[in-house]
Amino acid sequence: MSQRPVTLFTGQWADLKIAELLPKVKAMGYEGVELACWGDHFDVVRAVNEKGYVESIWELLKKHDLGCWAISSHLVGQATCDNIDERHQCILPAHVWGDGNPEGVRQRACAEMALTAQAARKFFDAGKSYMANKSKGSGKTVVNGFTGSSIWHAIYAFPPTNQAYLQKGYDDFAKRWKPILEVFEKNDVYFGLEVHPTEIAFDIASAQRALDAVGNHKRFGFNYDPSHLGYQGVDYVKFIRTFGKQIHHAHMKDVWWGHGDGTVGVFGGHTDFCDPRRAWDFRSVGRGDIKFEDVIVALNDVGYAGPLSVEWEDGRMDRFFGAAESAAYVKKLAFPTNKVAFDAAFDKAKQKSKK
Repeated sequence: MSQRPVTLFTGQWADLKIAELLPKVKAMGYEGVELACWGDHFDVVRAVNEKGYVESIWELLKKHDLGCWAISSHLVGQATCDNIDERHQCILPAHVWGDGNPEGVRQRACAEMALTAQAARKFFDAGKSYMANKSKGSGKTVVNGFTGSSIWHAIYAFPPTNQAYLQKGYDDFAKRWKPILEVFEKNDVYFGLEVHPTEIAFDIASAQRALDAVGNHKRFGFNYDPSHLGYQGVDYVKFIRTFGKQIHHAHMKDVWWGHGDGTVGVFGGHTDFCDPRRAWDFRSVGRGDIKFEDVIVALNDVGYAGPLSVEWEDGRMDRFFGAAESAAYVKKLAFPTNKVAFDAAFDKAKQKSKK
């Protein structure tokens, strides 16, 4: 077991049932999973209400000698603050979508995120004895996800957009998320926002503003993912050094930029992923432009001890091949931290004398 377990985020694999996926995860070299709250991988409502459900998931994990250190609710989280439209229906559970009335959807999404904290607490409590022999990780119970944003459409600030207009978006986020975070507090669970375009936080400046909006609530932090920062031109290593103590989880995900034929820029040109005209695209870990050595050094420096979770996306590559090579790549990178200074042996007082 690595100092920091190398896990696979199951969100992009939800077309496979969890019982079918887990043996493949093990065969690809992973030590555990970050379970997505969609597909049949983790059902929040069942976890809270159905006797034996969370135990059944641990039995599956135990069968394949896999651990779990986080669950993730990106899809429902997205609907908490978004301007809701027909696209959300295809990613939301039917009971959250309901009649599709936008404010109703947002309110039901908020209720589901609060329920997710309860589900996480129940799930990880049920797995304590099994996980006692696994890597401790950060020691935190973590739910990762998105928040959406009511002001993403104003990203380019035209028509002319003043700070008062933008502040309304952060106020809306705070109004919806402070009660959710109180449920996370009650259940001793941390929320890790994946800083990402379309969210209330998408770079360093907006991440700080999100923290400010919720009064630096101790349960609110980040699921670090360098891929969403690099192609924007944001210093993804500086992000770690800026928010080190608020990084509750970390994704290993790669991206390249500066490619394409010059016809499509950073905004994507309304093209599909893998269109050869695109300036950037997600890549299998180690094949893009993220300097993961710098990432690991910075994570070590700030004391991050949680999982290194591969979020595998590369539309040009077979996913089983890519996820397997990504596991090996991250394991090779993820060196343990040093316990003594490398030059300590120069000190005569610390040298062992010959007998």
